[in-house]
Amino acid sequence: MSITPESVRESLSSDDLGDRLRAVNQIRDLEPTIAFELIQVAMVDSNSRVRYSAVSQFDTLGTQDLNLSLQLLRGLLKDPEADVQAAAADCLGALKLQAAFEDLQQLYNTTSEWLVQFSIIATLGELGDPRSFELLQQALSSDVELVQTAAISSLGELGDIKAVPLLQPYADHPDWQIRYRVAQALARLGGAEAKSILETMANDQVEAIATEAQTALQSV
Repeated sequence: MSITPESVRESLSSDDLGDRLRAVNQIRDLEPTIAFELIQVAMVDSNSRVRYSAVSQFDTLGTQDLNLSLQLLRGLLKDPEADVQAAAADCLGALKLQAAFEDLQQLYNTTSEWLVQFSIIATLGELGDPRSFELLQQALSSDVELVQTAAISSLGELGDIKAVPLLQPYADHPDWQIRYRVAQALARLGGAEAKSILETMANDQVEAIATEAQTALQSV
């Protein structure tokens, strides 16, 4: 059976959850303008799995109308399910909708869900809003190491050299994955202070970190 806008629309209104989930996947095969229209139906589905599946592919479809996408994703930041909120945060960063920064900041400071906090911090680097710096600095002190790791990476992506002294204490962190992210971030940030830290990290006992630092030194 061929996939058509009509067949997908019909499946999206089915009482059967499996039909609706399949319909969301079939949206990928439709022309973008039509897909953008139909994905909005799935984004307000009564089932969180359907909403999550829809939001997870919205980062490509949302470019059809960025103003409407901003409105829709802002609404989903208030979704009752944490995984839907997290997916909405991811999309806001992917679409570079900087107007949503204050929404993301407020949610980070009010949610108790680590997954949502992680997604917000991880997406801020991609969002590229300079206002993110203080929130990323705050996230470095998170009790959740995954949030800390995301903050380190996003500080590197943000590109503000003031992040270098903030990252220095993590250059000898006991978790090698955090040290690895620090090396990557410093490579992005550059400058004399970053170079000095990378020179020390080039002797790290973990080969992946030492190699990353040595490679970075060739361009810093």
